[in-house]
Amino acid sequence: MIRIEAITLEDAYKDAASSLQCSVTELAVEVVQHPKSGFLGLFKKKAIIVATLKNEASNTAIVADKYDDESDDEIAIDPLEYTANYSDEFDEDVEDVKENEDENISQDIQTLAKEIEVEINELFTHICFEIDKIEVIAYTNDTILVEFKGKDAALLIGKEGYRYKALSYMIFNWINAKYDVGLRLEIAEFLKNQEDSVNRYLEGVYESIERDGRAQTKILDGVLVQIALKELRERYPQKYVVIRSTKDGLKYIIINDYHN
Repeated sequence: MIRIEAITLEDAYKDAASSLQCSVTELAVEVVQHPKSGFLGLFKKKAIIVATLKNEASNTAIVADKYDDESDDEIAIDPLEYTANYSDEFDEDVEDVKENEDENISQDIQTLAKEIEVEINELFTHICFEIDKIEVIAYTNDTILVEFKGKDAALLIGKEGYRYKALSYMIFNWINAKYDVGLRLEIAEFLKNQEDSVNRYLEGVYESIERDGRAQTKILDGVLVQIALKELRERYPQKYVVIRSTKDGLKYIIINDYHN
C-alpha cells in the first residue's frame, strides 16, 4: 500500500501505477483528499490517494481520513474513482448481450455495430494512449455500446470526466447523424460506476417522493443528470420529471404531479 500526493487525481493515479509497476486499471484506490485550486493561491490542496494492487486489496483494509468540508452524500464526477470498486460485473453483462444478441437484437443494428467498430478503430489508430481494440456491439435495437479498454483507457476519462464528455459528444454526433442510433459509451467502467453512484443517491430522493409526492435533486453534473433523469422517469412514469437549470446553467431535476 502506498500514499501518493499530486496536483491532480489523474497525476496521482499515474504515479501510483508507476510506483506499483502496474496499469491504472489494476489499482484499488481510496481518495483521501480531492485537489482544490484555492483562492489567490491560498487554501490550495493537492490530491492524496492511498493505493494498492487489487489482488492485495482484498486482504487489506484501506482507511482514509474524512475531511470536514466534504459531504457524505455529495455526488460529483470523480474520473478515476471506479478503480476502487472494479469488478467483472459489467464484463458479464456485455457477454450476456453478445450471447443473446441473435435472439433479441435485429441483424441490421448488429451489422451497423460491426461497421462502426471498423471505422472507430481506424479513427483511434494514432491516439497517444495505449488501448486495446475498441469493441462495438449492439446494446439494444436502437443503441450501440462502444467500449474502451486497455492499459491507458482510464486516462481517456480525464480530470472530472472532461475527456469522457468530449468523446461521448463527438462519437454520438457522428453515429447518430450517420446511422441514426444512440450511444452507450463505456470507458474502463466509468459509466457503470457513475450509474451506481446516482442510484445510491436517488434512494433518498425516492423516500422524499413517496413521503411528499414530489422532490428535487441537488445539482448534478454532465452525464449524472441524464442518468438520474432516465432512472426517475422509469420509476415514476405517472409523474412530471424534468431537468431545470439555475441562472448559472447548473442542472437539477424536479419531480412533481401533473396539473390537471
